[in-house]
Amino acid sequence: MYNIRLILCGMLMAGTTTMMGQGARNIVINEVLTNNTASIVDEFDERQAWIELENTSFTTYNIRGMYLTTDRSVMDSQMSVPDRIKRMSIIPSGDARTNIGGRQHIVFYGNSNPAKGKLHLSLSVPLSQPVWIGLFNGNATELIDSVTVPALNADQSYARQGKKWVVKAAQNVTPGIENFIKTDETKDAKLKREDPYGIGITLLAMGIVFVCLAVLFIFFSLFGLLMRHMETAKKVAQHQPIKPITKTVEKTAEIGHKTGVILQEGLKTKGIDREIYIAVIGMALKQYEDDVHDVESGIITIKQKSSSWNDEFLQMTQFHQ
Repeated sequence: MYNIRLILCGMLMAGTTTMMGQGARNIVINEVLTNNTASIVDEFDERQAWIELENTSFTTYNIRGMYLTTDRSVMDSQMSVPDRIKRMSIIPSGDARTNIGGRQHIVFYGNSNPAKGKLHLSLSVPLSQPVWIGLFNGNATELIDSVTVPALNADQSYARQGKKWVVKAAQNVTPGIENFIKTDETKDAKLKREDPYGIGITLLAMGIVFVCLAVLFIFFSLFGLLMRHMETAKKVAQHQPIKPITKTVEKTAEIGHKTGVILQEGLKTKGIDREIYIAVIGMALKQYEDDVHDVESGIITIKQKSSSWNDEFLQMTQFHQ
């Protein structure tokens, strides 16, 4: 049993790691500006080199704990993880902005002091010189994305355009938003540009179909359950009609009510029905009014009568004289 639990835990951890790795691979380096003289400013009104990351998926992913570096020596597979981390800048936790939504962007400032804020990294970005930038997963070993930025003039950026990278003029730099925005672009062209392989639209269509099927399944399940109950009710009504049952119930309730009234009145009249009691009183009053009743004189008359007991007494007394 212990071995089975251990295997299940291992499978769960492996599956979780795979899912996290797949989510991390949706994060890419999207645009880089190394020499900032007229571009965006940070919270302290200072201009720093910046690196923009994009979440290319349609789901939210938190990039805290991932690493950015410009030191190409970390690609040495023989280098230990602690030594590799020393050459990297970690993306700190504690900021809601690192939880990037689907198709959203985030900008980090290089050549800065992390004490200024969560988006400030000590990442060394040389001015107007070629530089390699790598994005690593939280294990500091797995390379998620990388780009070699050529030497750029002031306020120029190096931006991703589909699978290609191009240099953008200062007036076309787009930190924090989509790299290429065309006002005359049709919706079909925009969809083709954002989803060239049709993966997003396929997932959306499949999701809609599955949701509709789930709704239909629930509806027909409830409808079938209702019809089964109605069929059962019809069968019961055929064997035991509802109308006679209803009348029986009403009659029983009426008899019960009358019985309760009779019992209550019986207790009050000590067991004598009220109507009989009233009738008796009425008859007595009628007899009294008609003077129909016995008249007693109040004298009791006792008359002597002979019996055979007297003869027996006489016969017995002669033996006692």
